[in-house]
Amino acid sequence: MGRQNFEELKLTFDELRQYLYNNHSVFMQVGETTYYLTDDYGNYWRVQDTNTLNDKGHFTDMSELVPTLSEFLALPIIDGKNIEDLFEYASFYANEDFED
Repeated sequence: MGRQNFEELKLTFDELRQYLYNNHSVFMQVGETTYYLTDDYGNYWRVQDTNTLNDKGHFTDMSELVPTLSEFLALPIIDGKNIEDLFEYASFYANEDFED
């Protein structure tokens, strides 16, 4: 879990793929809603809802866990649409890690 940077990242879809591979997470804003795209210590990818916290105070998972970045980017996550479908409507922001 992290904190969203204020400056929007300017990425193509292919650059987003590489960014996720290198950085392991990014915030994706679609309309008024922000999602956290992240991996689980390099093992599984997932989408998290930044508006809902679990009992540990972390964002809640809203997608299944998948083992590869390719599967993750193709996973239907919002109204049957995957990240590539949503890309042109989304803004992306870096994750600024911080200590709890």
